[in-house]
Amino acid sequence: MTSCRKIAALALISAALVASAQSQQPQASTVLHAARILDVAAGKVLTPGEVLVTGNRIVEAGTRVTHPAGAAVIDLGDTTLMPGLIDAHVHLFLHVGDEAFQTVRESVPERTLIAASAARADLMAGFTAERDMGTEGAGCADVAVRNAINTGLIPGPRMRMSCNAIDINGGHEDNSGLNPEEHLLSNADRADSAGDIIRVMREQRKQGADFTKIYETGRDRLVGNVFTTPYQYTEAELAAAVAEAHRTGSRVGVHCTGEPGARYAVDAGVASVDHADFLSPETMKLMNEKEIFAVPTFAIVEYFAAHAATPMAGERENAQQLYHAEQFKKQMAAGVPFAVGSDVGPFPHGTQAREYELMVEYGMSPAEVLRSGLINGAKLLDWADSIGQLKPHFFADIIAVPGDPLKDIKVLEHPSFVMKNGEVVRKN
Repeated sequence: MTSCRKIAALALISAALVASAQSQQPQASTVLHAARILDVAAGKVLTPGEVLVTGNRIVEAGTRVTHPAGAAVIDLGDTTLMPGLIDAHVHLFLHVGDEAFQTVRESVPERTLIAASAARADLMAGFTAERDMGTEGAGCADVAVRNAINTGLIPGPRMRMSCNAIDINGGHEDNSGLNPEEHLLSNADRADSAGDIIRVMREQRKQGADFTKIYETGRDRLVGNVFTTPYQYTEAELAAAVAEAHRTGSRVGVHCTGEPGARYAVDAGVASVDHADFLSPETMKLMNEKEIFAVPTFAIVEYFAAHAATPMAGERENAQQLYHAEQFKKQMAAGVPFAVGSDVGPFPHGTQAREYELMVEYGMSPAEVLRSGLINGAKLLDWADSIGQLKPHFFADIIAVPGDPLKDIKVLEHPSFVMKNGEVVRKN
């Protein structure tokens, strides 16, 4: 072996040894201490509260944990330690304003920058994991946002992305009713048959989608106490979509406000029925048996009612909210499982803890809302063994809130500490 080759070989061996030594170095540990800690599964607050974090994982959590030598200790005072919040229905690519036309006026690059800002706002508000339910015409630009978050380029929650939603020609988000001569692009990907749906799903999956969102109903009508909404896809078409999603280990969530679309979606085996204003007794029974989650999205309707263009439009939104609240009580009584999703985007990002509050106002206990939001939300996002609880081996996604969330759910609005993946991103 020549001397040059020997030197090169020695350099490679040296580099390998250094890398091996670095990988074997112990990761830094941090102990979080607070007055209280939330046990989400048990629905209890324990006193005091501590969490031991090493690297990006929780090692211990409870009233007392090990304090390793050299571990940093962060005393969070009179707060409650709890898992980072989960929002199972967000739109990073939407913002407050004219929702129908921002997708026409703004370019995809502009909307992607807006989405990055929205992701940061949500994280700072304590939302450490979210499911984005469609870019509303920006294609798979959401994949770029997710990847930028995952590589540390921008701050944001853990994200599950769907690219565009899928819709029939002239359907719920197809800019129908506008001048047809303008040939406006749809805010969703058009698909008019099972074959079309599968083709679109495969293209979206190729571009990085985590799951599929499908528009199943719209537009809605409430006359007196009778709620109607046309369906967009048959049970067979939805079943084809669910089978295609399962082929790649993915899921389907549907925008679905009522029957018969809800029954078609549940029979097909979707993962969630989002909005779920009206569900028949048969559909509710099946959702209980199949553990298909309803995601009510009350916060968006409240916002639309308060900011309606006309008093009459505000009255319509309020009437629909009251109707949905009564149906929500029936759904709880029937054992429908819930996840928490706000539909944030058309109302300000970072304010969606309001959804947790409204579910309490409409009859669910704070403990059950937190289980729905965190444990069920983690299941819906396919992170059931990684987030949503303060447990060993789970990701260190942790927030601290003032007061006791089981006594006052409104404390979720004011996190004073946010840790995601073991890194402190907010402390004040």
